[in-house]
Formats: sequence, structure tokens, C-alpha cells
Amino acid sequence: MSASIIDGKAIAERLRADIAAEVSRWRGQGGRQPGLAVVLIGNDPASEVYVGSKARQTVAVGMLSFEHRLPAETAQTDLLDLIAQLNADDAVDGILVQLPLPAHIDADLVLRAIDPGKDVDGFHPENAGRLMSGQPGLVPCTPLGCMLLARAAQPDLRGLHAVVLGRSNIVGKPIAQLLLQADCTVTMTHSRSRDLSGLCRQADILIAAVGRPEMVRGDWIKPGAIVIDVGINRLPADPSGKARLVGDVAFAEASPVAGAITPVPGGVGPMTIACLLRNTLQAARASASLS
Repeated sequence: MSASIIDGKAIAERLRADIAAEVSRWRGQGGRQPGLAVVLIGNDPASEVYVGSKARQTVAVGMLSFEHRLPAETAQTDLLDLIAQLNADDAVDGILVQLPLPAHIDADLVLRAIDPGKDVDGFHPENAGRLMSGQPGLVPCTPLGCMLLARAAQPDLRGLHAVVLGRSNIVGKPIAQLLLQADCTVTMTHSRSRDLSGLCRQADILIAAVGRPEMVRGDWIKPGAIVIDVGINRLPADPSGKARLVGDVAFAEASPVAGAITPVPGGVGPMTIACLLRNTLQAARASASLS
């Protein structure tokens, strides 16, 4: 029996509709229109498409969208000056600097320069510390989306054994913290873990976030497990000239074994932008409560 498909597109669409309704209600009560500023350095085609999608979805839910597109040779000091201006701008509730940045710019320094209250990507050390200590704060969008997808398959995650494959600061570490907060038993794995396939086979929930195409094979999956595939890998074109996107999980092998699984594309990806909008609304509310 094949796994049920966790439809990230449909879940993200419902989340955006909820956010739009909340924004409308917020403004009807006298609240200021939330604003999201996105900064793009250079002209990476994938980043440009992604930033354009963010802008469209921001406007669609009733928020203000501010785009700042800067040339690849932009000096680090100029970028930091822009961030300082956005930090001070009351119309801006969320600031997102699109990664990766050019090699001459220190990404850690830039991310630390963002006001933690406007850090809708959730990467600032203050927000990372809040997440680790269980305090309220802005949570990284992709891990937050993963949790919503897992709960769509199984609303009560308490006591389940979750295995996280990958230990990045962007996905692996924060999703482990969120799973712990959901009362899961969490195992972190990575490239140096021994018997990686055996560890994955113990998972009631498997989060695959390593960036290696189809690394997780069907026999790595525990029967009935929830599989959340964070990977987006572009394979070389086939003989017909068509490129193919795949995840970190071999979907065709895993889907007959898993209980529920996210597809690639159409799984985690759509949730990331939806959760970015959710974070922006959260930041706007927090700012209003402090003013």
C-alpha cells in the first residue's frame, strides 16, 4: 500500500488564506499593514525567481512588499547601511536577506545585523537561543513548515521517535528543537553517523535535509513512517533534454513503505514562503504590542 501524499501546496494555500484573513481582521481593528522587506544581492536566476514569488505572495495576503535588488559587487558596508535603515523603518516588520551572498560579504555578520524582532528568517543568534531554550521568538521558516506538514499527517506527535538527517543551522538543528518541544524523542544524524541507514529505520518521523539526491533509499524507511523530504536537487538533463528535481529521498522506493511522505517538488518548498508570511504577521503584532 502506497503512502499518503502530504500535499504541501494545498496546506500552504490554506495557511496563506488564514494569514490573509488575519491581516484583514488586524487592519479592521486599527492595526498597521504589515510589511516585508527582501534584499537580493546579485542576479542569481533561482534567487530572482524565489524573491519574485515572495513579493507576489506577500501582496496577495494584504501585506506591503519592499524589494531591494543590489548589484553583486555591492560593498558589505553598503549592505549593512541598508539593513540599519530597514531596522529603523516602522513600515517594515520583517527583513529577509536572500542567501547565498557573494563571497566578499560575511553572511553571519549581515544576519546578526538584522533586528531580532524583524528577523523573519529566524537566523539571528537571539532567535536561535530562544528556540533552544523554549522561549517565544521567530522560528526558521523551513523547519516550521516541516512541523506543520508532519502534524498534517499525525496531529499528535508526542512520544514518536524522530530522526533528523542533517545538522545545518538552517534546517537540521532548529527542526530538532521543534520536535523536542512537540515531545518527540529526537535522534540527530549526519555524515559521520555510524549505521546511518539503521538509525533512519528506527524513525517514526524522518526529516531528510542533507542536500544529496535520493540518498535515503526505500529500505531505510520504517514501515508506516512519516517522511518529510527537505531536499531539492536538480539532476542533469535526461536524453530528452529535460532536467529533473528530486529530493533527498528516493521517492519511488520510499512511498510504498512510508505511511505518509512529502513529494519533491510540492512538499516542503511551498510551506517555506507561507511560514515567512506567518512570521511577518507575528513580528507586526509583536511590534504593535511594544509601541
